[in-house]
Amino acid sequence: MDVKVSLGVSLGAVLAIVLVALVGAQVSSLQLVFGILVPYAAFVIFILGFIYRVVDWGRSPVPFRIPTTCGQQKTLPWIKRNKLECPSNTLEVIGRMILEVFAFRSLFKHTKAEMASGNIIYGGSKWLWLGALAFHYSFLIIAVRHLRLFVEPVPAFVNVLDLVDGMLQIGAPTLYITDILLIGAVSYLFVRRVIVPKMRYISLANDYFPLFLILGIGISGVLMRFFIRVDIVSVKELTVGLASLHPVLPEGIGAIFFVHVALVSTLFAYFPFSKLMHAGGVFLSPGRNLANTNRAKMHVNPWNYPVKLHTYEEYENDFREKMKNAGIPVERE
Repeated sequence: MDVKVSLGVSLGAVLAIVLVALVGAQVSSLQLVFGILVPYAAFVIFILGFIYRVVDWGRSPVPFRIPTTCGQQKTLPWIKRNKLECPSNTLEVIGRMILEVFAFRSLFKHTKAEMASGNIIYGGSKWLWLGALAFHYSFLIIAVRHLRLFVEPVPAFVNVLDLVDGMLQIGAPTLYITDILLIGAVSYLFVRRVIVPKMRYISLANDYFPLFLILGIGISGVLMRFFIRVDIVSVKELTVGLASLHPVLPEGIGAIFFVHVALVSTLFAYFPFSKLMHAGGVFLSPGRNLANTNRAKMHVNPWNYPVKLHTYEEYENDFREKMKNAGIPVERE
């Protein structure tokens, strides 16, 4: 699909969600749909879809050890090995997975190759690693901060996180660091896909859509905080009701809130069926969660079935005369 078509389809889909939510917010009967039914439906789809994908991956046979390796594996005692690149036991695999999940270690070590004056030059991709790290941690912190809208009393760790995240506050309302980082990181990842020729060539609509969706969530959140104010008391009444399974729909919340909820609900429902599902898939990746014991242990495929073999000796017995007539040497005359 052409890049312009991919961008148009993705952006058009997000704008359509915004437009539908804005229209729905103006109709009192549809506010019930966008404020209560849509969030519940999205959450159910997210949970069931997540479970389905994990179970489906878990049922996939992995008959052989296929860990991703790029270092010296365990061998003779006097040869130094790389415990993280070539883990040989479960403890080393756990260490590798911790660094992968919390620090994106493989992305940090990623290199790019470019042609310059007829030679291949390898370089780092630390900006990509930094952008991905900023995006994921900002999104996580923002999600945790939003717990204050769903529970009462608010847990102490949420208040501490809110205080640290808003330490650069200048006046009111609070300016959160993660809001700036999230929008900046998503914008960087989008611009990178558009500007870098190789990334633009392989990018499809399902690569741009989540970026536009998350960017819309961030922008609508900032608009609610600084420019288009909503009744926060009514918002918390609604969110606490949703969390306690006793939903109520207060009046006068504001149309921008329904846009924000529609975008978040779309992200929830879309998550299990998209590339965003790598959040769960990383734990089920045999390239990461297996120890490299290919030479230390004998691995037999448990799904092997009996296969009738035709040995060379039997082959020669069947075609010995024809082989001799053709001048092909045989082991037995």
